[in-house]
Amino acid sequence: MAEIRIGIVGAAGRMGKMLIEEAAGTAGAVLAAASERAGHDSVGQDAGSFAGLKPLGVKIGASAEDVFAASDAVIDFTAPKATAAHAALAAARGKALVIGTTGIDGAEAAAIREAGRKAPIVWAPNMSAGVVLMFALAERVAKALGPDYDIEILEMHHRHKVDAPSGTALGLGEAAAKGRGVALADVAVRGRDGITGARKRGAIGFAALRGGDIVGDHTVIFAGEGERIELVHKASNRRIYSRGALRAALWVKGRAPGVYDMADILGIKG
Repeated sequence: MAEIRIGIVGAAGRMGKMLIEEAAGTAGAVLAAASERAGHDSVGQDAGSFAGLKPLGVKIGASAEDVFAASDAVIDFTAPKATAAHAALAAARGKALVIGTTGIDGAEAAAIREAGRKAPIVWAPNMSAGVVLMFALAERVAKALGPDYDIEILEMHHRHKVDAPSGTALGLGEAAAKGRGVALADVAVRGRDGITGARKRGAIGFAALRGGDIVGDHTVIFAGEGERIELVHKASNRRIYSRGALRAALWVKGRAPGVYDMADILGIKG
C-alpha cells in the first residue's frame, strides 16, 4: 500500500517537533508538509533538521492551506481558533484531520462538527490509549455507583499549560456525566473559594494544578460513605500523544465524513 502523506500544522511547537519525528519513523507514513505561523524562525527551515533529525526534504512553510493541499491527513495540535480554521480547510478539500488541540468549546467546537459533515475528523481531548480506556471506565463506574458517590476530577500539568481544566479532565467529566445520564454543563463545579456551602448532590467537581514539567496526571475520584474509588492515569512522556495522533491519522484516511474519537480507533465505542 502507498504511504499516507502526513501534514503537520503548528510544526514548531513542542508537540509539532515530536509529530515530525513520529511521522518520519512510522511505517506506512511519510511527512509531506509542515507549517508554522508567518514570521516564526522555523519558517523556511527543513522540518527534520528543525526537529533534531536528519534533513527530510520538507521545508516548514507559513501556509496551512498548502499543508492540506499536499497531505492525505493533517495533524493539528495548535490553538482553538486556529484549529477551527484548519477544520474549514479540511472540509473545503475533503481531507482527513486529526485534532489534539485542547481548550476547544463554543464556536470552535461547532465549526469542527460542521466540518465533519464534509471531511473525516478525529477529535480527541487526549490521544493516549490509556486515557481513552480511562474515559470508558469513568463512564461505567459512574453509571454503576450512581449519585450516592461524589465525583471529583483532579488534574496536574506543567507550568506552561494555558487552559484549565485540561481537555482530558473535561473529557473525563463528560464520560462520568454520560454514565449518570446528565449533561456535564448542568452539574460541573469548576472552582471553589470561600464559604461555598455544602457540596451539591450529583455535582462533578474539577481541580486544576500547575507546576514544574509534569506531562499530565489525571485522577477521577468516586467518594462514597466509608469508601473511595480512584481511577488514575499518569503520563511520563508526551510521545504517547504523538504515537496516538499518528495512529489516528493512519486510521482516519479514507473514512467517511464525520467526527470520530480515539474510542472509534480502539474499537471500544460504547
